[in-house]
Amino acid sequence: MKTEDILKPVLEQAIRDGYRLIDSATVYKNEQVLGKILNQIFNDSSFGVQRKDIFITSKLSVNDSLERFGLEYFDLYLIHWPGTAKKKLNDPINQENRMGSYRALETLYQQGKVRHIGVSNYTVKHLEHLIEHCKIIPHVHQFELHPRLVQQDILNLCAKYQIQIQAYSSLGEGKLLTDKSILDIVKKEKNDTAQVLLRWAIQHNWIVIPKSSNPDRVSSNAKVLSFELSEEEMTQLDTIHKIDTQRFCWDPTEIY
Repeated sequence: MKTEDILKPVLEQAIRDGYRLIDSATVYKNEQVLGKILNQIFNDSSFGVQRKDIFITSKLSVNDSLERFGLEYFDLYLIHWPGTAKKKLNDPINQENRMGSYRALETLYQQGKVRHIGVSNYTVKHLEHLIEHCKIIPHVHQFELHPRLVQQDILNLCAKYQIQIQAYSSLGEGKLLTDKSILDIVKKEKNDTAQVLLRWAIQHNWIVIPKSSNPDRVSSNAKVLSFELSEEEMTQLDTIHKIDTQRFCWDPTEIY
């Protein structure tokens, strides 16, 4: 979603439905239009929100992103990927560049340009190396996480260092909406599949960042706070990945 005509109705509906976290990145090519729409919302008293009420995340180049958004600070900034563009996966420069980027984030954090810093798509190996060499433990780790991909080793490491987990691709790029194992659980619920998948993550205390170009779907997803899954349903969803693990997005496993 890159254009104002698509983003504006979705973002306005999201704010009215209570969404308060906006996740973006330079590579999404929508920072400037997001900034424009957000500033219109901040200046419209009917929304009842100000800049301080919205938690805004972006990734890649902080100063350029701030300028495109028209903001003075980000609430969270992440290193989007553990690898380096146009470098081989096994090139040691990947590790060197990751550390250089993170040290730059630490400096920006100390300068107040970002209020929290973190990483995205890191494996345990990447995260352990970072923790060993950084001054500021990442506040957030964002990675693919859903009932078909539960990376327990990463979850354990984040818990050990009190790193907040943020799940992306909670719906498996839409493929989990027709997953038979999940549908068998959902049919016991009055809520739809997307709501159940999001609620599963929330009950694990993971942040979710659902996306949709449909304002009605945005409103539907916001209802995940109105119900709870039973212990039995949580256990059933927890065990699905043990039968068949599936990754739907990028795989950082082989990156040095």
